[in-house]
Amino acid sequence: MFDIDGTLIESYDFDSECFTEAVKEVTGYEIDTNWSRYKHVTDTGILNQFFKETNIENTEIAHESIKSVFLNKIQTRIAKKPISEIVGAAAFITSLKELQNVAISFATGGWYESAILKLESAGIDISNIPIASANDHHSRIEIMKIAEKRAVKDTRLSFTYFGDGSWDLKACKELGVNFVLVGDKIEHNQSIMNFKKQNEAFAYIGL
Repeated sequence: MFDIDGTLIESYDFDSECFTEAVKEVTGYEIDTNWSRYKHVTDTGILNQFFKETNIENTEIAHESIKSVFLNKIQTRIAKKPISEIVGAAAFITSLKELQNVAISFATGGWYESAILKLESAGIDISNIPIASANDHHSRIEIMKIAEKRAVKDTRLSFTYFGDGSWDLKACKELGVNFVLVGDKIEHNQSIMNFKKQNEAFAYIGL
């Protein structure tokens, strides 16, 4: 199971910029970008908390407006400059797809529509890979559970989650899931900088 922004694609910074710009345009408020302070670090969860803290009413309308502006900004950015994969990510996904005994899924705290736009821009083959997102739930843990169910139905299998944030590690600890850190935003005993050396990633999965 994979997170997307900062894990498979180099989109973490510009994604945050587009998000904060969209919030400001729609509400007039600056949003606190210390994402780790939010209870649920997902697009939906962050907005829910933001609306409460700023006493914004008509949250459904505000939510949809922010999402629409955000997606337009993402599309404009991608049109100017396509997104890069984290080195080796596309090849690693392809290698996993070739294995008979592995199920793959994506679990992102972002919205589904933006995830698809960014993954396709980065050239990552997402065919036949189930994706759970902030469209499905405001909680990262619940998003991961949904991704698991879509990948393996009711079969109980151990799984490894590749992510880049402290919230990813926290969710994995709560779920009792094997976690592999991608990048160096935090410290973790199982970490890779990218997917260039596939054998390193495979070792952490136990393959």
